[in-house]
Amino acid sequence: MSKFKKNRLGPSISRGLRRRKDGKFAGAIAAADQYLLPTYKRPPVVFTHGRGAYVFDSTGKKYLDFLGGIAVNALGHAHPRIVRTIRRESAHAIHFSNLFHNKFQGPLARKLAEWSGLSRVFFANSGTEAIDGALKLARLCGRATAGSASSGNPKTRILALQNSFHGRTFGAVSVTATEKYRLPFAPLVPGVEFVAFNDIADLERKFDDTVCAVILETIQGEGGIYPVTEKFWARARSLATEHGALLIADEIQCGLGRTGRYFAYQKFSSKPDIAVVAKPLAAGLPLGAILTNETVASRVSPGVHGTTFGGGPMICAAALETLEIIEDLLENVRARGEELRAGLQKLQSEFDFIKEIRGEGCMFGVELSVEGGAFVAEALKQGLLINCTHDFTIRVLPPFLIGKAQVREFLNLFGNVLSQTPRVALATETSEKKVPSPVARSAASVSR
Repeated sequence: MSKFKKNRLGPSISRGLRRRKDGKFAGAIAAADQYLLPTYKRPPVVFTHGRGAYVFDSTGKKYLDFLGGIAVNALGHAHPRIVRTIRRESAHAIHFSNLFHNKFQGPLARKLAEWSGLSRVFFANSGTEAIDGALKLARLCGRATAGSASSGNPKTRILALQNSFHGRTFGAVSVTATEKYRLPFAPLVPGVEFVAFNDIADLERKFDDTVCAVILETIQGEGGIYPVTEKFWARARSLATEHGALLIADEIQCGLGRTGRYFAYQKFSSKPDIAVVAKPLAAGLPLGAILTNETVASRVSPGVHGTTFGGGPMICAAALETLEIIEDLLENVRARGEELRAGLQKLQSEFDFIKEIRGEGCMFGVELSVEGGAFVAEALKQGLLINCTHDFTIRVLPPFLIGKAQVREFLNLFGNVLSQTPRVALATETSEKKVPSPVARSAASVSR
């Protein structure tokens, strides 16, 4: 018998929620199987609603959500202030187009500028679209301006990092290193070269005056919660300045409070030229943003870039409310992050197949020496939502409003999952080899 307590549904769930799946929900799964493109492998569960850090399925089963829509639901589910804002503003206007001003877009841009230390904002619909826009800005700034003393060829090369993930559109996947995302769509956008993760020497070898940008995730999310080191960041910043290139920080997953700071790069002493955000920005509504400085902004003129839907009045109102709430949650994020780290390290001492704990705030990766998929499936059975990235790293992305009770509940549930799930050894576990870190993978690719 495990020493970890079994999870039970709380008494707050009404009897009306405890119903069996009916034809309506079974039909929803059948319709999805028949008509949706098969881009996701989903379990046969239909979620119907959420409240705070919990979601409920069509049978009334309750789940502790420590995945948060993959870092989107920073405020959990059905936050009353967000619900009120959406109800109020949807009754006024949802869309006008960017040919006209709305009363929320400018104030939201000002708030993001104040948070980031940058000065200009462009609103997009998603993180991947914002990444594409940032790459366009880099190429634009790599060209000589009319009347400029510079007469050389345009700077077009883009440096990205091994183990990176920046999105699914053609430009974003071109700066994404992981082959399973790239190879089916090759050839991709030319001019991209990958640098070994946190390898300053490799960065220096590949950086020259043909580079228009270096793009990096301040903390790699999909790659397994790997932070860029301060030394690597500082060298990327100095090289970009020296060669007239842009430093682009992808903060789509790690930004807007997830580390307990407004932006993850704010632990460093220097700023990027461009920061890209999305996921939690509008509390689940689709909104991304490109944040940049006046130097980059000076190269932009009407018609250079645009979007149909980005920055509509209702969604910007929701985003403004979201940022105001997050401001009051940063201390909680830091405190709960310390509790999570301590609890995860205790579990690491009890389970020898936990190799490493990485992360801070409400963003952690638990690297295993065995395959992680079975643990995710068992967690779902036990009422816990997590996921696994790169086959062996459990990713934990809880909402910012969790309290001590939810941290304890998570650690109890996760302990149950670790103790009760049959271990599936990776192919490398049976030999002398170990699952390589991003640095090791990058070094291997460079040597080939």
